[in-house]
Amino acid sequence: MAENNEAPGSSGILLISVFLVATCGLVYELIAGALASYLLGDSVLQFSTIIGDYLFAMGVGSYLAQFVGRRQPAVAFTRLQNSIALIGGFSAAAMHVAYSYSGGFRLVLYLLVFLVGLLVGVEIPLLMAILKRNYGFRELVSQVLALDYLGALLASVLFPLFLIPQLGLIRTSFCCGLVNVAVAWIFASSFRLRIPLLRAEMAVVGALLLGGLAASERITRWAEEGLYPDPIVLSRSTPYQRLVVTRKHQEIRLYLNNNLQFSSRDEYRYHEALVHTPLSCVKEPRRVLILGGGDGLAAREILRYKSVQQVLLVDLDPEMTALFRTHRYLSRLNDHSLSDPRLKILNADAFVWVSENKEPSFDAIVVDFPDPSNYAVGKLYTKTFYQRLHPLLAPGGALSVQCTSPLFARRSYWCIVETIKAAGWQVKPYHLYVPSFGEWGFTLASQDSPPEPDLRRLPVGLKYLDAAALPDMFLFPADMAALPSPINRLFDQVLVRYYEQDWRSIVDS
Repeated sequence: MAENNEAPGSSGILLISVFLVATCGLVYELIAGALASYLLGDSVLQFSTIIGDYLFAMGVGSYLAQFVGRRQPAVAFTRLQNSIALIGGFSAAAMHVAYSYSGGFRLVLYLLVFLVGLLVGVEIPLLMAILKRNYGFRELVSQVLALDYLGALLASVLFPLFLIPQLGLIRTSFCCGLVNVAVAWIFASSFRLRIPLLRAEMAVVGALLLGGLAASERITRWAEEGLYPDPIVLSRSTPYQRLVVTRKHQEIRLYLNNNLQFSSRDEYRYHEALVHTPLSCVKEPRRVLILGGGDGLAAREILRYKSVQQVLLVDLDPEMTALFRTHRYLSRLNDHSLSDPRLKILNADAFVWVSENKEPSFDAIVVDFPDPSNYAVGKLYTKTFYQRLHPLLAPGGALSVQCTSPLFARRSYWCIVETIKAAGWQVKPYHLYVPSFGEWGFTLASQDSPPEPDLRRLPVGLKYLDAAALPDMFLFPADMAALPSPINRLFDQVLVRYYEQDWRSIVDS
């Protein structure tokens, strides 16, 4: 016999449950997508397959729902919530550990996405079967679907604005699991389900999730320790990236989304080449613009010039600039450049800012973005973006752009060079060896005539750049020589595809 012991007034509680389970279901998918983006890079194929996996699993679950809970739908739904709580709640931790300590991350990723999608797919038809005794068909469908979509909206807003910056991925998954347990408990109470085994299941799952939540920082650190060769001294999730700092003896390393950004042992080579090459083309640089460079290391080099009166640093992530301004190890590394009164920090999307900027022109521009591993960053390497830089540079000024490795990502490097050239710039490609990265490439550019660095304008005290190093940077051997390359355009970002293929071929070999 089907159960019919629903408490009076429980229909509203059941509809709220629709809203909550929809919210949690989408959060689990967003967690999987964010982890994949952090750890594997944000490719269109990956983004598409995660969504496809989840939606296909929901379809399978919706079909299977007709065979679930025919006699006791409330009991079935309560057990379903326990299952989602357990699998979804531990999903982020499981994926972290799989990536760090095994080669099966993708298998775990897609399996967990499928399992959660399958269970979520069973939820809504089962809830509708429970609610149909209280509502007409049209009213039932409209209310359930409306609440389902509202829950998805709430998840999509909360995830980047609150959950990731405040809780992080692992805590977020455990908290959503606890919400699923709470929904299960509400159902058990609403339908007066006094089944000892069912209550024991909820208690065990809740206790496991609470234990996981309490240990989430330890789990995160343990998982991340498998990714990095040195001890982690700081890790932080922001709405834009995962930020990890490691330290061993006197060496400090910064990783963004698991990609090494610099090592304190040799970052001076990179930043001296990036900064002093363009600034030495300008007689007396007074105003300098940095796009990216939230670590303050490029700013440190710019502030060596006594003629510099103002530096504007535009970086997307306020957490990044705040960290490198206030943390004692990191602010010491950049010589407290982000606290210098000559420097102004603006946290904004550079792509938008360059088109809306009302600032006077700059004598030099330093472009120091992460590599174009995804389309969000790839737009900062497009012809459109480089064209927007023209009004920002004063006559006689110079521009430098970091352009990835001309050895390991040769097609990507020359694609960037050709794109800058196509945007109307006079270019001089150059490169140098940075031990932490290998050969690394840049482009020097100006508006009217090819830029010419002047050794006499270099500040004193540089560790790498001198009369011997500077000319050699503009010479390319045969294995790094120019390749014919298409232009990277805003709505056809061939560079992102090149970059993914170039670096994957290195890893596979």
